[in-house]
Amino acid sequence: MEGIFGESVLKDRDERFHKVTYQTYLFVWLGLLVLTGITVSLAGRDWGFLSIGMVLGIAAIKSGLVLSYFMHLKYETGLLFQLMIPIVLAALTLFIGLTFTDIAFR
Repeated sequence: MEGIFGESVLKDRDERFHKVTYQTYLFVWLGLLVLTGITVSLAGRDWGFLSIGMVLGIAAIKSGLVLSYFMHLKYETGLLFQLMIPIVLAALTLFIGLTFTDIAFR
């Protein structure tokens, strides 16, 4: 199969296209808008020690939606991708932990 400019679109026989409809993009976008509204409304209230956790949880959900649908990572397979997510999460946890430790022992 060839693209608009004559380049080869399919590199391997195993590579498959995943058609994502505009309706899916619209629902994900609306979900992101709702989650942004929830984040803004939570920022205006005092939830004590739960504030940071709730906002970070919503941010994690939003980033998961963007990564899954808009970057098409929902359809990725392979060992490299399966190893990448835990390694990135471990590095992020390490950086946040070191930052909190630095602030706590000043």
